[in-house]
Amino acid sequence: MNKEYDVIIIGGGPAGLTAGLYVARARLNSLLIEKGMVGGQIANAERVDNYPGFPEGIGGIELGELIRQQAEKYGLKTLTAEVVGLEPKEKRKVLKTTEGDFIAKAVIIAVGSNRQKLGVPGEEKFAGKGVSYCATCDAAFFRDRPVAIVGGGNAAITEALHLVKFASKVIVIHRRRHLRTTPVLQEKAFSESKIEFRWDTVVEAIEGGDFVKRIRLRQVETGEKSTIEVDGVFISVGLKPDTDYLKGVLPLDGDGYIITDDKMETGIPGIFAAGDIRHNSPRQVVTAAGDGATAAVYAGKFIVE
Repeated sequence: MNKEYDVIIIGGGPAGLTAGLYVARARLNSLLIEKGMVGGQIANAERVDNYPGFPEGIGGIELGELIRQQAEKYGLKTLTAEVVGLEPKEKRKVLKTTEGDFIAKAVIIAVGSNRQKLGVPGEEKFAGKGVSYCATCDAAFFRDRPVAIVGGGNAAITEALHLVKFASKVIVIHRRRHLRTTPVLQEKAFSESKIEFRWDTVVEAIEGGDFVKRIRLRQVETGEKSTIEVDGVFISVGLKPDTDYLKGVLPLDGDGYIITDDKMETGIPGIFAAGDIRHNSPRQVVTAAGDGATAAVYAGKFIVE
């Protein structure tokens, strides 16, 4: 496999795929590296209802696959590997991956984020044994069984609404008094008879035998403790940017997101960032795609200049 490219894109979500489409159409020799499933976080979305051009919505996996096909039609190459290091040189950038080193004139970083963990006893022990971070992936394993989902943002409530199609009951555990979601999602959740809410509540431990059987809770305001019996615990309490390998290489904010200007340029010439990985990103599919297009355009200009 060729090891030198005009542009290398790290990450196969909407930002990376759109960047790939644009650089491929510009006839730049380009490679997209993705360590997991192409599509990024949208692969976890059963339905995307706010992407322009799809009035009836579209499945997250399907949308990602369509963008991938469109980019590959123009010559984008893809590689399944994990990027573990980036060394900026004056006229080239060296990417260290699990499949060896690659060289590029310009790099577009469009990796996403990893699900935050609760960090409570039992979480690691029962991972894959009742603890899950992806309702779209694992909901079907809990048909007619009670489950809990921890979190109160858009992602958590979207997953709760997916879980009700399978589970006998879905208990939403949120550390605050109010959901942090769009009004549309709130209306759907509050009208769903199979969803219960535990407000101002945190998980203290996940317990069971071979598989999850119960979770221990604490009411934040009163300190009152309780236990609920569930067969599954879905965790959706935020995201952690996948930028550990970039510390000391690129400017990052306090949470690890990459700081860019409006051209998606980082502090290093020829290195761009796009999508959810950027500081203050709205974290929407459509804005990620826009970021990817912008990064691709300016990466092309950087190479020419």
